[in-house]
Amino acid sequence: MNSLAPTHRKTKLSFLALSLLCISPLTAEPGDKIYQKGFLSKDEALKSIELKDGYRLELVLSEPHIHEPVAMAWDGNGVLYVVQMRTYMQDADATGEKKPESLISRHEDTDGDGVYDQHSVFIDNLKLPRMVLPLDDRVMVGVTDTLDLWNYRDTDGDGVADEKVKIYEGGRRGGNMEHQPSGLVWNLDNWIYLTYEAKRYRFTDGKLEVQKLPRGGGQWGLSQDDAGRLYYSTAGGEKPALYFQQPIAYGALNLSGQEEPGFRTVYPIAEVPDVQGGKRRVGPNGGLNNFTGVAGQSIYRGDRLPADLKGDLLIPEPVGRLIRQVEVDRENGKSVLRNVHPKSEFIRSRDINFRPVWTATSPDGALMILDMHRGIIQQGNWTRPKSYLRGIIDKWGLDKNIGKGRLYQLVHDSYKPDRQPRMLEESTAELVAHLSHPNGWWRDTAQKLIILRSDRESVVPALEKLLSDGQSDLGRLHALWTLEGMGKLSPENVVTALKDTSSLVRSSAVRCAEPYLLSEKPEVIKALTSSPAMKSDIEMVIQTFNSINTSGTVSPVLLGFRDKIAEHFQDNETISALAQAQRSEFADKQAELKQKKLGAAFSKSMKRGKVIYQQLCFSCHGNDGKGTPMPGQEGEKLAPSFVGSARVLGRGGESTIRTLLHGLTGDLDGREYEGLMVAMANNDDLWIADVANYIRNSFGNQADFVRAENVAVLRKEHSSRKKPWTQKELEALEPQPLTNKKKWKLSASHKSKDLKLAVDGNPKSRYTTGAGQEPGMWIQIEFPKETELDAIVLDSQRSARDFPRGYQVQVSANGRQWSQALASGTGKNPITNISLPAGTKGRFVRITQTGKIKNLFWSIHEIEIYGN
Repeated sequence: MNSLAPTHRKTKLSFLALSLLCISPLTAEPGDKIYQKGFLSKDEALKSIELKDGYRLELVLSEPHIHEPVAMAWDGNGVLYVVQMRTYMQDADATGEKKPESLISRHEDTDGDGVYDQHSVFIDNLKLPRMVLPLDDRVMVGVTDTLDLWNYRDTDGDGVADEKVKIYEGGRRGGNMEHQPSGLVWNLDNWIYLTYEAKRYRFTDGKLEVQKLPRGGGQWGLSQDDAGRLYYSTAGGEKPALYFQQPIAYGALNLSGQEEPGFRTVYPIAEVPDVQGGKRRVGPNGGLNNFTGVAGQSIYRGDRLPADLKGDLLIPEPVGRLIRQVEVDRENGKSVLRNVHPKSEFIRSRDINFRPVWTATSPDGALMILDMHRGIIQQGNWTRPKSYLRGIIDKWGLDKNIGKGRLYQLVHDSYKPDRQPRMLEESTAELVAHLSHPNGWWRDTAQKLIILRSDRESVVPALEKLLSDGQSDLGRLHALWTLEGMGKLSPENVVTALKDTSSLVRSSAVRCAEPYLLSEKPEVIKALTSSPAMKSDIEMVIQTFNSINTSGTVSPVLLGFRDKIAEHFQDNETISALAQAQRSEFADKQAELKQKKLGAAFSKSMKRGKVIYQQLCFSCHGNDGKGTPMPGQEGEKLAPSFVGSARVLGRGGESTIRTLLHGLTGDLDGREYEGLMVAMANNDDLWIADVANYIRNSFGNQADFVRAENVAVLRKEHSSRKKPWTQKELEALEPQPLTNKKKWKLSASHKSKDLKLAVDGNPKSRYTTGAGQEPGMWIQIEFPKETELDAIVLDSQRSARDFPRGYQVQVSANGRQWSQALASGTGKNPITNISLPAGTKGRFVRITQTGKIKNLFWSIHEIEIYGN
């Protein structure tokens, strides 16, 4: 790479107060002074980055070889694959963003100087690629708008993929491109994880297996520590790290106090107010004041940087142009995150184009930082004309800064990089030695390659020897999991690992024992329940509680042992939280059984909607639907509450559907919210209906069933709409319930005098026919004068099975001559929502029950009629 002088590797860097013309001190209000437009040179950009003493950055890859880089990974020979979203935000309107013009590039360092000097386009013509995972000589890839996964291979050695095989048919994936999966992390437990989706993948005998997880989540980036705990993050929810207390397979556990006070406050030196949260997210120096764009986090697991960095979490914040170093303090079974540099940051820059979006431990033991190096970082849904962010973009000219990318290697004066790996060329037996390597990248890669090799069984004896006699705790740990991934982990191996001197190995042994807990292998159960470590090793105790629950065992011995753990360690915060989660899971199952009584379609929709909500909505709206508190802004929420919301519960869910299809912007009920509700119209009608049903029937809400057909009608009605709704617009479209009920004259075929109980405003009282449903039963309402009618809602929720099995609606001007049936249908749940044709008018309306069912009355607790 001639454009990158090797002298960069010898430059000792510290932050310089640049006296360049394009960078000058602020003299106006915070964020008002435009101190830079356009790009700095590569040297100037490098010098603008502030580092801690002893560290330096070396530029090892840049444009023209990478443009708009977003993720990266290495194969077993240290060849780097970079994911490039070349169509991402090429202007402030995201013009042409979905064109298949992006790529994944391949880069090699052929002379061992640390700078990549051989380049090729490995895969081109991609639609916003998102994920890359080198396997052996195959590379797994995921792209935008689909959950399909593909393996690519270069069969002729020219650095370009010429073989493409679909290995997983996931189907279409809707949603904004920021809200789609990333990751593809091969974890210690041999499962491949990604964000958002509640599923994981695994190679078993060469075939990809898929398994559901309790919950999905996260956003851009995913990392693991030495114990296999995953670290997720969400940008929209302003959560720099979550779900890291335990392996995600046992539930998405977050604990109170898992971040030190004030942890989310950030300390940038870039005084640029281009923040999605508006002025409330602008700090005293004019830059970001709180984590908001977190992406590409990683645990440093290398061996060529200072020891006090090992095991720390590195969190890039591209909006703030900084990277935080976080100590993960693990004590008594709980991890707490602490900023290593109080009121400061590990790495930060004043360059407006420094956009770190990915970090990773490299094969040579250093830390790699991928800088998207551009003006705009937020996607087009948040940069619309007249938005706060668009004003900042236009003022600073950020939309002009495109088409570049930088990869930095963080090194330290006291350490030299490791040698280049050649694992793809090594024998399977030679790979076993790398399982004890001090660099986590080597251990992970060796484990993955052994499992993928066709001759993997030849090293079972060597792995068993390493498990029993290995000098490195981490080596024994990886030997254990490699045997597990090969399907060659015997009960004897598990017993050996349960007796290990390392808590890390013992806890993993409990996880690996789960199949033997289910099959009730006596030697495994005895080794676990009689282990002396169970008295003092809280990590092993926590894992045992989880594994007994997850294994599916019905062994009285094991279930009794679990209950003793819950009782004996009830004061432990993690055990207490897990026991509560167990009770909540039971309550959820009871709720699902109740939902099934309301009909299979409703129950299935609620189940699907819950998964989507937990993947996508909870970070802003909260697990309880009340809105996530906005850090640093007392009493403020990231998004409005769904609980009891008139917009959410409105007739037919029309406002909810419209909001999901096109988004929502502006103040709500006089309050400003940080996040824009983005359009979800590129999801199908069933997806929209499922989300609407879950929101409208959770958190104490109860509403009528939304069907995919209802969504289709509104999608067609507003097909030309290109912008989000406002509250005023939604309210203007929402039919209003008639309020003159006291003036209505009521009659019915059965128990006519009791019909008043359906309009008394008391949901506990009811009108009922007092006889099993038969065709011809009717109720009738006479209005004071001719009335325009939009819809009728019959609420039978407190008599959940008494909804009409069939119905038709007619209107009349005089109560004698009736129209044809204007609406007819079949009741399927306790709320019967009847839409009437536009322009329906009448002084009388009659609802006739047309179905038949023995022993169930027709009951109505409340009638609502919408119109004018």
